[in-house]
Amino acid sequence: MPAITSNAPEPSRTDPALIRNFCIIAHIDHGKSTLADRMLQLTGIVDQRQMRAQYLDRMDIERERGITIKSQAVRMPWQAHGAAHVLNMIDTPGHVDFTYEVSRSLAACEGCVLLVDAAQGIEAQTLANLYLAMENDLTIIPVLNKIDLPAAQPDKFAAELAHLIGCEPEDVLRVSAKTGEGVEALLDEVVRQVPAPVGDPDAPARAMIFDSVYDAYRGVVTYVKVVDGSLGRRERIQMMSSGATHELLEIGVTSPEMTAADGLAVGEVGYLITGVKDVRQSKVGDTITRQRGGATEALGGYKDPRPMVFSGLYPIDGSDYPNLRDALEKLQLNDAALVYEPETSAALGFGFRVGFLGLLHLEVIRERLEREFNLDLIATAPNVVYQVTMEDGSEHTVTNPSEYPGGKIAEVSEPVVRATLIAPSEYIGAIMELCQTRRGTMKGMDYLSEDRVELRYTLPLAEIVFDFFDALKSKTRGYASLDYEPIGEQAAALVKVDILLHGDKVDAFSAIVHKDKAYAYGVRMAAKLRELIPRQQFEVPIQAAIGSRVIARETVRAMRKDVLSKCYGGDISRKRKLLEKQKEGKKRMKMVGRVEVPQEAFIVALSSDSESAEGKNKK
Repeated sequence: MPAITSNAPEPSRTDPALIRNFCIIAHIDHGKSTLADRMLQLTGIVDQRQMRAQYLDRMDIERERGITIKSQAVRMPWQAHGAAHVLNMIDTPGHVDFTYEVSRSLAACEGCVLLVDAAQGIEAQTLANLYLAMENDLTIIPVLNKIDLPAAQPDKFAAELAHLIGCEPEDVLRVSAKTGEGVEALLDEVVRQVPAPVGDPDAPARAMIFDSVYDAYRGVVTYVKVVDGSLGRRERIQMMSSGATHELLEIGVTSPEMTAADGLAVGEVGYLITGVKDVRQSKVGDTITRQRGGATEALGGYKDPRPMVFSGLYPIDGSDYPNLRDALEKLQLNDAALVYEPETSAALGFGFRVGFLGLLHLEVIRERLEREFNLDLIATAPNVVYQVTMEDGSEHTVTNPSEYPGGKIAEVSEPVVRATLIAPSEYIGAIMELCQTRRGTMKGMDYLSEDRVELRYTLPLAEIVFDFFDALKSKTRGYASLDYEPIGEQAAALVKVDILLHGDKVDAFSAIVHKDKAYAYGVRMAAKLRELIPRQQFEVPIQAAIGSRVIARETVRAMRKDVLSKCYGGDISRKRKLLEKQKEGKKRMKMVGRVEVPQEAFIVALSSDSESAEGKNKK
């Protein structure tokens, strides 16, 4: 049973004019979660004894890495201008891989707090989130955080922020989320500047699902914003996209723990529990209405996210396949950007091809699967989606190197992104050099101030999903920031490199790479496998090939038994006869022998590929 928080106002009686829905957006590590902590303390909804840093970050991974992965909504009371207001605040992630979480949070708000570090200034993801907020026509409150730091330059960055948004430098609020300085004034400004939600209280009920999570004991918990009408406990509701109907077992608000209420009215943000265990019945972006006398027109949903990176996930123990399928279903509810489909590999058995928004997204999902569901997984090397056009005009979509078609290929297209890089001006040369080696094309450059520059490039997505960010950080001593968005496709000279063991292709090690980098990939993979594959009774050739042309080769030497050990003295022909007999046996064995690749070899060869590159860049 959830704890009932006494100081939360009664949800069903709140006047929409006294409600303010807003979120905090910023670049990663600019202090969003710390600012949210101070707000929770100031509004008094979290006891001093219960308070802990990153209070709204519920996952172990979030706390360990110091990043926000899931948006968290919380309801806070605030006395301002002689009236008791209700503030619904959403703390959002800052990393580029979780932009979809931010876009959904913005759709549930009327205003946002744009937070900038007073020591670092505007970063690439700050710009990306600002443009998202502008697209949603939100009221933007510019705020400089960390003004207590010795390295802070509030006047300089206030001018930069004012120039970007189109306001005066004096309008930029200055706070220290760590000490609490200026946070009260910020909450007053939220009440003053952010408009109240607009909706018709007498219209048929319409509520938009902006998030949902799976609870092992209570089933699906759905987070909604009520746009029109109201919803009450024990009512029957209908999902407008699927037509499924459920009874509302519990309705309430998060303040910051779940707090049951009689209902939710216009403009309010809260949660619903129907007892449904099937995760597919609560789709993010769907509209909820009453079963009887409900609305006929759904609210505009969200743009479905397009996965940028694909990787195969396979259980090390084949019997864990059903558990992996259930785990992915449950995670998909917590993370609407996750897409997957079953896949079979000759080398790895049954698994899933999973689509991610980026490499950090892949890392986090894999770690959550292993921790929360006790699974041991192998992840194949990440790759992007290619479009292959054959000479006969047929087209193929390739998400996995094993799907790459044979025959005469007319053209291969790869996804391209528009990348925005912001860094101190002394690193322009290093950034340009890095982007050129990654097949980038420069599109423009602007000075945000005399010592900070914004560079715009188009880059192939395949070139930036592995170690681009680490290389960028190492070349700019950690000062550069990166944001990217897909802009389409371009034709490129791409080839598929196959790895052959004893003449047989091993699909798990195949890769689609640019023609200029194919040789390096083949040599690296062959050398790595020579170390990992145990010696057999016969010689094993490891080859890297493009089509029928071998571009690299390593050999695992055969184990040899000393057949002459029992032959003392005697004629040389006797020894030769024994050696010839052994040679014939080896020949026969080579013809029928199969090379069994140990599981450890797959894990090391596939996982360390990108990790070793990152390690080099960090050094």
